[in-house]
Amino acid sequence: MAVTGIISALIIGLVIGILGRLVVPGRQSIPIWLTIVIGIVAALIGTAIAGALGVASTKGIDWIELIIQVVLAALGVALAAGVYAKRHA
Repeated sequence: MAVTGIISALIIGLVIGILGRLVVPGRQSIPIWLTIVIGIVAALIGTAIAGALGVASTKGIDWIELIIQVVLAALGVALAAGVYAKRHA
């Protein structure tokens, strides 16, 4: 993977992670690096799920794929916030 691929993954992970954080109600006390990691993982898994469903490649914006990724990120953020809060309380 080239440096541009890594930078792209970080940016996409940040955006998906932030969108996932916005979906989860309340305040999440997790660091930004964890949000990025959750976003990257959610983006990868969401793309795989969208590919399996046959909705990964559409003309224009892949809204279904994006929704899957954000839902996965929201679940990841909610889970991480609960675990992280208990460990650092």
